[in-house]
Amino acid sequence: MQNDTIAAISTAPGIGAISIVRMSGEDALPILEKFFHSSRQDPFESHTIRYGKIKDDDQLIDEVLVSYFKAPKTFTQEDIVEINTHGGTYIAERVLALCLSNGARLAENGEFTERAFLNGRIDLTEAESVLDLIESRSELSLKLATQGLEGKIRNLTESLRNQLLDVIAQIEVNIDYPEYDDVQELTQNVLIPKTEALKSHLTKILDQAVYGQLIKDGISTAIVGRPNVGKSSLLNALINEEKAIVTDIQGTTRDTVEGRLNIGGITLNLIDTAGIRDTADHVEKIGIEKSVQAIEKARLVLLVIDQSQPLTVDDKKLISLTENKERIIILNKDDLPKKLTDDFKDAIPISSLLKKNLDALESKIHRMYVSGHLDTKESVFLSNARHIGKFKEALSLVNSALDTAQNGYPVDMIEMDLKEAWLRLGEVMGEVSDTALIDTLFSQFCLGK
Repeated sequence: MQNDTIAAISTAPGIGAISIVRMSGEDALPILEKFFHSSRQDPFESHTIRYGKIKDDDQLIDEVLVSYFKAPKTFTQEDIVEINTHGGTYIAERVLALCLSNGARLAENGEFTERAFLNGRIDLTEAESVLDLIESRSELSLKLATQGLEGKIRNLTESLRNQLLDVIAQIEVNIDYPEYDDVQELTQNVLIPKTEALKSHLTKILDQAVYGQLIKDGISTAIVGRPNVGKSSLLNALINEEKAIVTDIQGTTRDTVEGRLNIGGITLNLIDTAGIRDTADHVEKIGIEKSVQAIEKARLVLLVIDQSQPLTVDDKKLISLTENKERIIILNKDDLPKKLTDDFKDAIPISSLLKKNLDALESKIHRMYVSGHLDTKESVFLSNARHIGKFKEALSLVNSALDTAQNGYPVDMIEMDLKEAWLRLGEVMGEVSDTALIDTLFSQFCLGK
């Protein structure tokens, strides 16, 4: 199948200015020439664009611009043809149908990028960064995606693998030429310090990866409080949209309502929950159960308290319920006379109704998750769950090697763990024999990419 010429529509479905039908493979140009008609008769030159018409027999389908890229200087390292049609689902589908009826095969999801990987154009970290780039929802997530695209994840991984190889080489020399080094001296003076340095480096990378994942996936944020404290008003004010119903009737919100907010390059996945209180209403109880579940799953809790009223039993229950979570206490209804006598350290007074002091809330969230934690100019951050998983496996193996060394076991036992760690890091870049894994990874891409 790798030798097939593949075709797909590469632009998003729907009406737009243009649609692009892409073909990749050695027969891309011969297939095109069966239905592309141009006044020019000279051969196509690589990396040029040509005007012409697409015809199905004698029927005109569209006037198009065709780009031709000759291998190996292409994304897939195969011949690529891109047909730029007028926007519209029907036209693009007709052109694709002509590609398929004249010898091309419909591409699978992500198959263009998979071919770029299999042909050595990019490694797996760069391929996955293409998907991250497409799915970016903020400036910071875009920067993280470009780190992978520029090869910085690969360089970081290769640097660690080279450090591992250095230690493994020391062990190999000792095994092959035991007279050169005393085993005890080798372990104490060379292996333990170098393995400790590897452990420290891996640990630091994984500590930073927590923030990388938050940037990529967003922060799951639950807005909680008893009924009528202004949770729905806060959601609407933050996203600047009347998404949640707001009334003065308690229990209006009976299910979770979601919204998304970008703060300084990081995305908050907001969930407005039903007001938590004791109630006999069966439907409201279900909503409250969902609220409790949302609190458990949330990374950040915005606990809203009505400062125009004294603290209630329900308020106190929520304060206790969320005390072990990353939490910001919000004192809402700052536009009304204050009757709350309790003092909450670092609480933020706001008025959701007047959208007052929301910038202070956003600044605090930014300080918690971005300021001081992320410097994308100086550091490389892992954000891909698969990469992080492999780095964690490598760290576990390095820890095992370190324990083995510190307990005085033979050096060849230390080497086993270090070699396995080296292999795990290789899997980050795609050094795997499991083709099913590769197929699964690329199936997450959209058709035509």
